[in-house]
Formats: sequence, structure tokens, C-alpha cells
Amino acid sequence: MRISVSADWDKGVARQLAEELNHRGHEVIPHGVLNPEEKDDWALCTEAAAQDVVQGRADQAVVCCWTGTGAGIAANKVPGVRAALCTDAYTASGARRWNDANVLALSLRLTSASVLTEILDAWFDTTPSQDPVDQKNIRHVNRIGSA
Repeated sequence: MRISVSADWDKGVARQLAEELNHRGHEVIPHGVLNPEEKDDWALCTEAAAQDVVQGRADQAVVCCWTGTGAGIAANKVPGVRAALCTDAYTASGARRWNDANVLALSLRLTSASVLTEILDAWFDTTPSQDPVDQKNIRHVNRIGSA
């Protein structure tokens, strides 16, 4: 799977995230501090990662900033993105299952190495729900804001 990864700061689990995804066999598309040719402003690198998803260059994205909040907000501004800020495995699993989230937002400040592994396990081990009610909600979310 191709995973676009962005981080605005070379702190916390930013580099470990990219290494872990590579170790799991994913192709990482780096943005922000992970790509020396790009600016590392959180809004810019998050947008680049989110655009990779909606334009088909990546299957999913993981976006990071100090709290994860800004990255999540910026990603959700890109039409077609359903980003979820996850601080634990249960939230990550629910975001994939019930929200069909295609972008994972992480806090560089709060996410430890062991929690990162748990979140990624839950994220990649969970598939979107096929329940008609859940699917109806996802279709509704996708229509919000479109004319």
C-alpha cells in the first residue's frame, strides 16, 4: 500500500512512523520534514499528503503535527478526505470501521513508540463497516459541503 506521510517537526515519532510503515511493507511518500525538498509548515505538508490520497498517488495518509489537531483540520479541508485524530488503538479502529477514515492524524507530542505500534496495528487491521447504516452515514459525510 502507498502511504503518504507528513510531519511538520522532526520530533516524537515522525521518523519512526515512516520507518515502521516501510518495515510493514508499505511504500512511504514523505512530506514536510521527511522530505528535504519541501517546506515543513504543517498546513502545507498536510495538504500535500491529503492531496496524494484524493488524487490517487497514495492509498491512505498519516499526517502529524505537535498536537495532531492542526494536521487533522487541514486534511479534512481537502474534499474526499476523512481524517481522524487518533490517540489510541480503539479510536483508530473505530475511525476505520465506522467512519471509513482514509487519513490518520497523530500527535507528535502524545504518541509514544509503543502507542504508535498499537494505533497502526488497529488502523491496518480494521476494514470499513459494510453495515447499511454506516455506509449511509459515510455517503452523507461525503456530501456535506458540496453544492
